[in-house]
Amino acid sequence: MTLPIFLELVEIKAKIASVWPFLLGVIFVQANYGQLNWGITGLFFIAMLLFNMAVDINDNYQDYTKAGSQAAEWKKNTNIIGANGLSVKRIFGLMATMAGVAGVIGLYLVWQTGWPLLVMGIFCFLVGYLYAGGPRPLSGTPTGEFFAGFTMGYMIMLITVYLNLYQTGNFTGSLMLRVLLASGIAVMAIAALLLANNICDAQEDLDLNRTTIVYYLGVNGALWLFASFYVIGYGSLIASVWLGDLPHWSLLALISVPLVYRNVRGLFQKQVKKETFILAVRSLGILALTTVLAELLGLWLG
Repeated sequence: MTLPIFLELVEIKAKIASVWPFLLGVIFVQANYGQLNWGITGLFFIAMLLFNMAVDINDNYQDYTKAGSQAAEWKKNTNIIGANGLSVKRIFGLMATMAGVAGVIGLYLVWQTGWPLLVMGIFCFLVGYLYAGGPRPLSGTPTGEFFAGFTMGYMIMLITVYLNLYQTGNFTGSLMLRVLLASGIAVMAIAALLLANNICDAQEDLDLNRTTIVYYLGVNGALWLFASFYVIGYGSLIASVWLGDLPHWSLLALISVPLVYRNVRGLFQKQVKKETFILAVRSLGILALTTVLAELLGLWLG
């Protein structure tokens, strides 16, 4: 397996969707509590990245192994495993190894920090597997966007916050809600990315017996839901600043509104995977860059 194929297999371009909430968590802790445990935080970052790559490998693996005869052409020419003649056994071994290493690091962190991390970790592992695995994968149901956005956008940020506050007594139910609000823009952008993918793949999903939310809302309804995700995300950012959990400079991220609006309008005009799905990817990148830079500026300037 060549490096380009490996990077495509683990969907390296999509890793911003997990790195972004991690960075937001680091900034949130520093902004509100002024303390960071770099050792534990760094270990979590490694485990999180390995597990995220394992999940993306599993998505490709499950799609390939579950594709029926009606999807033979897609399986042979489109899926990365079939298109590159990769060994299914080796792909499974690579996925299991990454997930196993992530699990070992996770258990070590549980031993160091306590049972709340175990609960959060089990939830993430379950969603990671069930998103593409199991009798009815979450990715093929109307709940796919919710679980992807919530788990990646919120849970990664929440775990990052917990690992830096577990010894302080500050990790409370109230704090979890504050983190949820602060992570809202990431949650919504990630959900929008998955929804854009499902909108563009509407016919393909039907061929593969997937009934995503697009199946129930129709393409037009799904497009309006797609747009509303960004509105909610921006609203949560503003609310979090208003509550004092994010620096006021974080509002500079609102300069991204015209760019995101243009991308949303582009998907409304055409829903073609190879042409317009990239618009949702760009919006995610724009939001990640502007929010992280704006919040860092807030830390530096006070």
